[in-house]
Amino acid sequence: MSAPIDVTQGTFKSEVIESSTPVLVDFWAEWCGPCKKLSPLLDEIAQELEGQVKVAKVNVDNERTLGAMFQVMSIPTVLLFKDGKKVDEFVGLRPKNEILQRVQAHA
Repeated sequence: MSAPIDVTQGTFKSEVIESSTPVLVDFWAEWCGPCKKLSPLLDEIAQELEGQVKVAKVNVDNERTLGAMFQVMSIPTVLLFKDGKKVDEFVGLRPKNEILQRVQAHA
């Protein structure tokens, strides 16, 4: 069973940029209400699309440099990477079916 992985500045390149599958990266924080509502949806997506997409989580309080690098101004911000490049992004809580459609458009 696949679960989201925590990514840091030290692991971002190997886990996201060099990934052979698309990666959904959730920029979040412990104190963020919408982030807490989005998290179980991303857990479900990680399980349902195991082997097709990877779900990664970046805690912006701990990884400020990564947040700044991708100009994360509001959280949750979710970026979709494919072949090492950002191909989609959204800010805020979205319905699970919309997230799945966005991911499957690039899978």
